[in-house]
Parts: sequence; structure tokens; C-alpha cells
Amino acid sequence: MKGTINIKRQILLPILGATIFFTTASFQNDFFEIAKQIEIFTEMYKQLNMNYVDKTNPADLMDNAIEGMLSDLDPYTKYWTEQEVEKSIINRRGAYTGIGAVVSTRKDKVIIVEPWKDHPADLAGLKAGDEIIEIDGVKLADYKENAGDLLKGSADTELNIIYKRQGKEKTATLTRKAVEVNAVPFYEMATPEIGYVVLSKFNAKATRETKEAIAALKEKGATKIILDLRGNPGGLLSEAVAVSNLFIEKDKLITSTKSVIEQYNKTYLTKRSAYDPDIPVAVLINGRSASASEIVSGSIQDYDRGVVIGARSFGKGLVQRPKPLSYGTQVKITISRYYTPSGRCIQALDYWNRDEDGNAVRTKKEDYKAFKTVNSGRTVYDGGGVQPDIELASAAYSPITTALLKENAIFDYATDYYYSHPQVSDMDSFRFTESDFNDFVSWIEKRGFDFDTETESAFAQAFKTAEKEELDDDISTSYKAMQAAINNAKKKDIKDKKAEIMSLLTDEIVKRYFYRDGLYNYQLKYNAEILEAVNVLEDEGKYKRILK
Repeated sequence: MKGTINIKRQILLPILGATIFFTTASFQNDFFEIAKQIEIFTEMYKQLNMNYVDKTNPADLMDNAIEGMLSDLDPYTKYWTEQEVEKSIINRRGAYTGIGAVVSTRKDKVIIVEPWKDHPADLAGLKAGDEIIEIDGVKLADYKENAGDLLKGSADTELNIIYKRQGKEKTATLTRKAVEVNAVPFYEMATPEIGYVVLSKFNAKATRETKEAIAALKEKGATKIILDLRGNPGGLLSEAVAVSNLFIEKDKLITSTKSVIEQYNKTYLTKRSAYDPDIPVAVLINGRSASASEIVSGSIQDYDRGVVIGARSFGKGLVQRPKPLSYGTQVKITISRYYTPSGRCIQALDYWNRDEDGNAVRTKKEDYKAFKTVNSGRTVYDGGGVQPDIELASAAYSPITTALLKENAIFDYATDYYYSHPQVSDMDSFRFTESDFNDFVSWIEKRGFDFDTETESAFAQAFKTAEKEELDDDISTSYKAMQAAINNAKKKDIKDKKAEIMSLLTDEIVKRYFYRDGLYNYQLKYNAEILEAVNVLEDEGKYKRILK
């Protein structure tokens, strides 16, 4: 019966897609062509399932077809299963029932990325880096679905797990609990006059929690605010507008959206009087600040309302909207681009004009267009994220750093460090030293860490062409010498990017010993971006000079 439902669901998807598209003017213009292609596709799908030499899986065939259809679009246009729809609702709501930990699914195991203090995973003794290999008798190596879903369930229900820690198997019993995911996980006084607020996501609670945090800090004496958006991936556009409204007065444009479909061309204005239109503000961003974070930091910069500090943001200037499909599924579609008040679109990657390898092209610095801020007429640029007023090396995400994060090198080294340094007990005395960094460099060399540079890929492509043209014998020696030179340059690059790599390693390691609250308290004293924000806010002349 389940297989029949799946087949019906998958066959109905393109038909329902036609119904949805019919509501747009562009669809009406292309109606015949779309109807024709849907008919061809449906007939081919039926013929394959009925006549192929081996047994086919209708659901897998359709999933592959959907992936193929979306692959040439941007990565934010996605098909969501019923489970993924539910997950998105939870993310927006900011509450769920589970074990209270950030987890990552890798091949045949679930990795504990971060247990939250005093939540079920933490109370059961789980640590970051633990590899869950079995959940309630289900071996994850044999489980074909998303293994992380097995950790979810009703409140107060138990689950038994088997996990590996440093190569040894262990067992634990956890009791699921309701978990609140705060948009503002931390706020505190950085100095007697400067309040510090971490806004980690734009869920439905973002504006309320940010306002409550600022109010609490003002009661403690805060006359200036640091708003930390580093690592914030975004979320609800409405919350981005409302958070901006805390600092920017009523009826001011925060963002506008533009699309080929007229109904998606909209302007978003602040709706209320600003909570505090005059309080000096420093906003922290980095390469993982995206979407809604860029709307807030971009609007504050465009209105000369505060100083932006850190590293250039991610550069996601695209807006998505989920559209319902049958059987509880959805398709999340990029419907428009958004623009900051000065008119900037900060989208960094062009998914519609790809290179010869099919990769999205990054906007080149020389192609950035200049714009003027609303009040002071300062020059700002589009094309590659929000560029801070003050840029710091420690906040950057260079290609080598991104590769280290992608390969989990930072995370895995922190795990090894934690178990080889059990004596760390005092947060204030901890420092990730030059010697520790050199140990990290040796560690990744032993691990065989490698990544491809654009230069390397270009030479490899050229060598393949040489092989086809039978010229490889003539240039083989030169090619190998070039590879060796690139490898040496990559090793040097790791050391050249020491500031940003050490910053990430420090954060990951401190979090292992003292949880996330400990990390925030540590950063308040020692983090370069926060210290720079304090410096700017304490120097009224410097603050005003930057904004004028």
C-alpha cells in the first residue's frame, strides 16, 4: 500500500506543479509548452516503470528526476519531503522535542556536534565528537533514511544508543524533552556601558528576544550595543525587517524584492517607532552571516545607523518561498532577489551564468557597483555580501579555512585536543598558542588533508586536454613540478591564514570545555572582533568619523 501511495504521490507531483504554475502570468504565456513537456514526462515515467529490463523503484526514479530538474537552478530551490517540511516548521517556531544537541549525519553514523548544557544528551554524558552507531536497536550503517530523525520523538520517551568515543564503544539511555531554540542564546554586559547581544537565527522569536535582551542590558546601564550576527544563516524576512526596526525609525525602507513575476515585487518598510533610534550600535558579521543577517547589517549600514565590523558576509541576495505540493510535501522556490535601502543586491554567486565546469560564477571585485548610503552618502558596494566598515583578518573565511571546515578538520582536531588536554579547567587561563597551531598543522598533514584550488583545477583540466591531444608526454614533467609548487603554496597558505584558523580552533575548543555560554563569556574578554567593537563604541570620535 505504501508503495502505491508513493507512486501516486510522485505521478501527481508534476500535475500539481502545472496547477501551481498556472496561477502566474508567465505560465499562461507558456501553457502549451509546459503542458506538452508534462505529458511527455508522465508517459516516459510510466513506460520506464512498466517496461524496464530490471525492477525499478518509482520513488527513486522520481526523486532523481526532481533532483535533475533543480540541479541547474540555485541551491536554495529545493524539493522538501513531508519530514523536511516539518523540520522547517520547527526551525521557524524555535521549539522541538528531542535530545538537545546539534548533530550531523555522516555516512553510517550520527555525530554529536554540540550538546546543550543540562539537556538530555548532556545529562546522558554525551560529548561533541561522539559517533552514534545504533539507535534503539537500529544499526545506522543499515539505515537508509535520515538517521537523525530517529533521535526525535514524543516528550519523556526513552531511547537507547550505542556510540563510539575515541574508538571505544559505549552505551547510553536518553529521555527526550521539549527543547526551546532561542534566537538570542546569550546577552551580557561587555563593559559597564556596552551591552552585547548574540542573535543566532531569525526564527519567529528573533525580534522579541532581541528587544528583551537590549531592554535588560539597558537596565544594567548599557548606553551602547554590540549586535553579533556572526554565523547567523538567516531565516524569516519579516523578522529581519522587524529587528532592523528596533534601531531604524518608522516608515523607512529596509529591503525591496524584485522578480520577473510582478506579484513578488515588494517593498518592506519599518512599521513601528524604533525601540531606540539613537543608541550607538556595532554589528558583527562574517562569511557565515547570510540572508536575513545581511538585510539587517545592510540596512544599518545603508542608513549610517551603526558600524559594521568583521569580514564580508556570505552574499545571499535571494528570497525563497515554499509552495505546497500533494501529500504534505513542498517545493521551496527562489522567487526574487532582495535589495538593501541604497539599492544594493549583495548576491555573490551567479547561478544563471555558470563556468564551463557548471559551477556558479562569483562576482568579481572589479565588477562591484558603487552605491551611496542614505544619510551620509558613504560609498558602499554590491555583488559580494555586505562589506564591513572595519575588516578583521580573524573574522575572515578564506578558501583554505572553508575547506578545513568542510572536511571537519577544525571539529575533529578539537575533539582530539579535548581528550589529550584533560587538565583545562579554568577558562580565563586557556589560550590556543603558537605551539598548538603548529601541532594542528602537523596533525592535518598526517591526516592527509587536501583541497583543490581554482588554479589546481584549471591546470588539471588543461592536462586532460593535453592527454586528448596526445601532448601529455611533452608536458608531464612540467605538470608534476607545477603540482608540487601548488602543494607547497597550499601549506604556506595555511600558515598565512593563521589568524582566522586560530580563531575558529579557539572557539571550537573552548566550547568543548565550557559549553556555548562559556564560549560567549570567553569571547567577551578575548575575541578580536568584539574587542574592536568595544574600542569603536568607546571612541565616540572614531565612531562618528566612520559613519560620516
